[in-house]
Formats: sequence, structure tokens, C-alpha cells
Amino acid sequence: MVKFASCQYAIELFDGWDAYVTHLERLTGEAVDAGAQLLLLPEYAAMALTGLLPEEERGDLHKSIAAIHPLIPRWLELCGTIARRHGVWFCPGSAPVLDPDGRYRNRAWLFGPDGLAGHQDKIIMTRFEREQWFIAAGTEGLRSFDTPLGKIGILICYDNEFPMLARKLAEDGVDLILAPSCTDTEAGYHRVRIGAQARALENQLAVLVSPTAGFAPWSPAVDENFGRAALYVPADYGMPPSGVFAESEATATETSQWLIGEIDLQQVAALRREGQVALYRDWPEQFTL
Repeated sequence: MVKFASCQYAIELFDGWDAYVTHLERLTGEAVDAGAQLLLLPEYAAMALTGLLPEEERGDLHKSIAAIHPLIPRWLELCGTIARRHGVWFCPGSAPVLDPDGRYRNRAWLFGPDGLAGHQDKIIMTRFEREQWFIAAGTEGLRSFDTPLGKIGILICYDNEFPMLARKLAEDGVDLILAPSCTDTEAGYHRVRIGAQARALENQLAVLVSPTAGFAPWSPAVDENFGRAALYVPADYGMPPSGVFAESEATATETSQWLIGEIDLQQVAALRREGQVALYRDWPEQFTL
């Protein structure tokens, strides 16, 4: 059994680094106190760091990510410390990171009790990222992470809307996909939700979603946010008929809220062998027409 905590995350404005540290330690502490072994924050959760910048910088789409770049190593050190201190697996969401080739990429990390397990870049960029923000696609492919909780993969937001990415992870033996997301409309939220549910159904695995939610008018990047934290599973034996294992009540929140639950990933994986249907097994047949 895996006790998970997925955050419906409000991008708040903090008046300094110490205030942000207090926030993140308090927030993660709440999940740990509830017994969570796996904690997930959303795509672009690190954009909360732009609130530490002068107004002229945090209010500029491009200056904001350049100005927080020096803070990213400090932020990662904090996230790693939290994971080690509590003995948990922690994906603190993603941040725009400047790579040596001079391009920014949308990168999520996974920390464990022993330190950094690795990172995953977003593979397919949205129109906003591609055409306005100039965030580049990841070039390192998809990774999976062996953990005592199960084998974990990460698909960032829009990537969950592309079936072959999740299929690659499924064929790599992944039991659970972490899906940090950030969407600025209800339609965007539903696209990610539909994609995540479809990926869980097709591959007979679990998908855990953590969204940004609420409003941060001081940030041109994450000013409006809609989404529900959720865990989606195949609609099959022993699972909810809807495939919705757990889900937040509303699509917006003024304060960060945890969705906490417990899932038997081995029971989910067994559906590939014993389910009412065999979608994972039968997947190749659609290409024989």
C-alpha cells in the first residue's frame, strides 16, 4: 500500500525566502503528519519563488524566470532536505531551468529519503510555453524511477494528453505516473483530467495529478489556475467504477490543500493479468488494421 498526498496548490505571495521556507516546510509537514509516503506538488510550483522578486521583475514573463534561476539550486536543496528529514518520496513539481544550450526547460524532480533520484523534463510544450514563454521541449526522453513504493514515471501536464508517452512508461514497467499540472482555464483542467484518466485506462496503471489552483494576479505566468488534485485508476475489478479513486471537491482554492489517500499499486498492476478487459495486452492490435 502507498499513502499518497497530492496537492491542490495555491501560488501564494511571500515576503522573503524565510517565509517561503516556512510555508513549504509547514505544507509538507501536514502531509507527513497524515502518514503520506509520497508527496506531489504541481507543474511550475517553483514559480512561487517569483513572489520574492521586485515587482518589476516578477511582473515580467521573461524576466521572472531569469531572476529566479539563481534561486533554483537553493530550492532544490530545500526540497531534498525535506525528503531526507521525513524519509519520504517528494516530487516538488517543476521549474523553468536554464540549460547550458541557453534554452529554458520545464523540469520536475523526484527526491527520496537518500537524496535526488533524478529529473524529468516536459516533452511536448503547450502553445503558451512554445510561442510566448519560449520554454523548450526536453531532449533526454522519458525516465522511470525504481522506488520501494513501486516504479514511478513523471508526465508533466500536457504530456498526459499524448498516449504514446504513457505507453512508453507502461512498457518500461511503471506502476504509477505522477502528473504535475498547471492550467489557466477550466477547459485546460478538463483536458489534463481526460488525458490522465485515459492513460490510466489504456495502460492499466494509476495516475496521480497535482494542479495549481487559485489566483496569483502578480504573476503573468501563473495568474489564473484551475484544477483538482486526483488519483485515477482503471475502471475495473476492485476499483471505483468511474476510475476516479480520489479527487478534490473544487477546481480552485485560496489555500493549498492536500488530497490524501492510500492505494495498492500491486492490485492495480494485477488488472493487466486478471481484469475484466486487457487493454495493456491488446494495445498492439489497433496497429494491425
